Amino acid sequence: MAERHHKRADRVAERIRAELMAVILRGGVRDPAVSDVYVTEVVLTDDLRNARVYFRLTRPEVDDKQRDAALRGLSRAGGHLRRELGPKLQLRYMPELQFFWAQGPDRAARVEAVLAELERERAGETEDDE
Repeated sequence: MAERHHKRADRVAERIRAELMAVILRGGVRDPAVSDVYVTEVVLTDDLRNARVYFRLTRPEVDDKQRDAALRGLSRAGGHLRRELGPKLQLRYMPELQFFWAQGPDRAARVEAVLAELERERAGETEDDE
């Protein structure tokens, strides 16, 4: 039973992600800092009461100020977003939305940079050995 329940949480989380994207894309949040947000993932607790919403910005280079502005904008719009999603999802309880910057791409870029540096060092060592 627990596994079936978990799968329901995953399905509901994906619906929340899709509906949040639809609201943001149609301009449902007036804050300009949120206009280029995209939701990468939603993680729901098994009881469907809390949703961790992970997001990124569509711009290739994002500084801390832009990221923080988007986070503040999404947090301020949280109640509005819950009201927008409620009728579409028809859940007994609409989950509380908590917003977080999606760290995955940042971590991947750091790993790639370290690997590239190691490769350059290794290439330099083989040239010195010759």
